[in-house]
Amino acid sequence: MAINVVRYSDEDLQEFKEIIDKKIARAEEDLASLQSAYKNDANNGTDDTSPSFKSFDEGADTMAKEANVQLAIRQEKFIRDLKNALLRIENKTYGVCRVMGKLIKKERLKLVPHATLSIEAKRKQ
Repeated sequence: MAINVVRYSDEDLQEFKEIIDKKIARAEEDLASLQSAYKNDANNGTDDTSPSFKSFDEGADTMAKEANVQLAIRQEKFIRDLKNALLRIENKTYGVCRVMGKLIKKERLKLVPHATLSIEAKRKQ
């Protein structure tokens, strides 16, 4: 009894790994930039101790920080999803649709390397 295993070749998996590694590096740079923006790491001034009343400026600053926090949360999830894709590469299960059991098209994986669903399965959702 031969079992037909559906998976990408080791060469393909290596190509996807390189794509994912580049995306992780870029995403981590973006995350560091977002985090420094909302943590005020670069600002050692006295902007927040000024005695003048600047409620509009403070409100805008707070909204900008909240937006950056939300972007950072999304970026952390993206990085986690990419790292999970690397684990699937190591397990040689990368690129297999978790619903249909078929290979996800290479074009999709190159654009969305952390995808776990084929287009067909995504449409059925």
